[in-house]
Amino acid sequence: MKIHSAEFELSSPKLEGCPRWALPEFAFIGRSNVGKSSLINLLADRRELALVSDTPGKTKLINFYVMNGRWSLVDLPGYGYAHVGKKQREAFNDAVAEFLSERRNLARVFVLIDSRLPPQAIDLEFLQWMEKCRAPYALVFTKADKQSATQTQAGVAVFLKSVAAWRKDPPEYFLTSARTGSGRQDILGCIERVLGERNRATG
Repeated sequence: MKIHSAEFELSSPKLEGCPRWALPEFAFIGRSNVGKSSLINLLADRRELALVSDTPGKTKLINFYVMNGRWSLVDLPGYGYAHVGKKQREAFNDAVAEFLSERRNLARVFVLIDSRLPPQAIDLEFLQWMEKCRAPYALVFTKADKQSATQTQAGVAVFLKSVAAWRKDPPEYFLTSARTGSGRQDILGCIERVLGERNRATG
């Protein structure tokens, strides 16, 4: 898949304010500071489509981008650390939970995991919740350039072993690096495949 256009549509603090359209949506979420904005910019081939910040928890709204006029990339607030008050943090976490469990045109959720770290409890807990809400998801292991390929593969194996505690078949996963661009076409290829499957199902 080639990205010919990537346009910001709108931001919303809750489900009620999300676009009322039929575009298939592909959401990206992860623990704060996992490299989500950098990955989104890589996928869109735009340097500043999503703002990259050194401050964890910068994304506080549900952000929608229209890609090639065919589908929507959705940037969700990260779970975990954020520089906001407790009530505001609970509000956008509730909004994310509502979006993931109730959004009808949500085609796939890409859950970002830092490839350098051992399995984090917050990531595993989120994935267990994802299983309950039945939203289709894939894993994206970020920052693969920060260590050797052998270390990355070993870390992925350990993480998938943890996921196997509650999931029989391992989820689809991708290895990415915003610096080298690796994994970009793999993710876009997955999106293209899902779009094709949806078209055949409705056509």
